[in-house]
Amino acid sequence: MYSKQEASILNQQFWTTLGQYMAPISNADGEKINWINYKTGAKHIRFVMQADSKTARIFIEISHKDEALQIEYFGKFTQLKKLLENRIGEQWNWQPNTIDEFGKTISLIYTSLQNVNVFDRADWPLIISFFKSRMIALDKFWCDNRFAFER
Repeated sequence: MYSKQEASILNQQFWTTLGQYMAPISNADGEKINWINYKTGAKHIRFVMQADSKTARIFIEISHKDEALQIEYFGKFTQLKKLLENRIGEQWNWQPNTIDEFGKTISLIYTSLQNVNVFDRADWPLIISFFKSRMIALDKFWCDNRFAFER
């Protein structure tokens, strides 16, 4: 068991390590990118990576305050579902309405890796590999299809 401070340091070290590992990789358009804080350029659509003591998760979060627009954006992703999952190479989970930690209704498209611990350095290669392959594929999908989300 780690103290809060030790856990915080390990967590920060993991994300720094992942960022350094991914830094030399350009996005699908050949541009330098911050993979950890991926910017979609579409307001209210985020690509997020999370890891804790049990799971690593990667997801697309749609969090528009206008419920109709959130449903519209989720619908656009649904129309592109086959393209997305073909690009990523696996099926993801689709939740049109879920509640985030702040009580806000959001839509999620996600996958997770179970039984990994970000606080255990021995799990880092597996977690990094999980994030790397999916973020690169997600970026390729986004570069090809982001125009569908422009308003």
